[in-house]
Amino acid sequence: MTSDIAAILAIDGIATGAVYALVAIGTVLIFTVTRVIFIPFGDIAAFTALTLAALDAKRFPGTGALVVILACLATLIEIISLLRAREPRLLPRALFFYLVLPLAMVGLAWLTMRADPPLAVRLVLALMLITPIAPLLDRIVFRPIADGTVLLLLTVSVALHFALVGLGLLFFGPEGVRTEPLTSFSTEFAGVLISGQTMLILIAALVFSGLLYLFFDFTLVGKSLRATAVNRTGSRLMGIRPARAGTIAYLLGSLMAGVSGILIAPVNTVFYDSGFLIGLKAFVGAIVGGMTSYPGAAIGAVGVGILESFASFQSSALKDVIVFSLLIPILIWRSLASLHSEEEIEE
Repeated sequence: MTSDIAAILAIDGIATGAVYALVAIGTVLIFTVTRVIFIPFGDIAAFTALTLAALDAKRFPGTGALVVILACLATLIEIISLLRAREPRLLPRALFFYLVLPLAMVGLAWLTMRADPPLAVRLVLALMLITPIAPLLDRIVFRPIADGTVLLLLTVSVALHFALVGLGLLFFGPEGVRTEPLTSFSTEFAGVLISGQTMLILIAALVFSGLLYLFFDFTLVGKSLRATAVNRTGSRLMGIRPARAGTIAYLLGSLMAGVSGILIAPVNTVFYDSGFLIGLKAFVGAIVGGMTSYPGAAIGAVGVGILESFASFQSSALKDVIVFSLLIPILIWRSLASLHSEEEIEE
């Protein structure tokens, strides 16, 4: 391996790691607020890439049908819950957020597609169709068992992943896709050619990390999410609703998964089941940060990307084995070094 090859592999690894970083930060965000290790995070990223590919091919994606089905189920569950709680006055608001708003986004995307929109508009449409998925899944699957143990939530999350993989095969088919690059720009740095797509991935990771920092430190909603992450019981006593905080966390996570899918689609062939590997590699990075630290998760994810890049050069068949073998020592280290939370017992 020459220095030039090492530099190319390092840049490729950093770019891949930046995508993993977005997924890892979103995973940590959802876990800290809701205690859910959201396994389908990578599936949502893969669905975004498949959605964008369908829009590029001038076909309305199956994501629209998925959002419609989830919106109807979430609305039905919310109506039953409100009627049981004897709060019919909240029905109009529930109908707006769980039914009208998602269906309006699907309808707007369908109408816009008829006008053959440019790439920038198609990117926005893909994000519009993807963003409601995680909050709707939260209302359907996780909120009814929000007070369950972390192990129960993890088991349900794994089952949800397999359900989404089956739906992905139904809606998108078995063919892999790769979208057109977002830019044809390229530049040379220290003798190494850097594509514009790589630069976009790095910029997106930095921008989202900066926006999350500003959101959590300088907005009331962000501070309420941090309070919920620190202590759910204490946040309830201070008037913060963990269910609403969870919805916001899922919404932000879904948006970050969508951006990750858009960024990775031009550089990797994405299949309906590609999300599991994306999410699992990001999860390795999140474990480095202890599932609580956003900078730690981002650094760990970038490290995973670099390791994967060099491992693929040595042996492409064993690169995933090398990456996932990191989980064993990291989990042992975290188990010995971390203090276990007693909040679940207190609740």
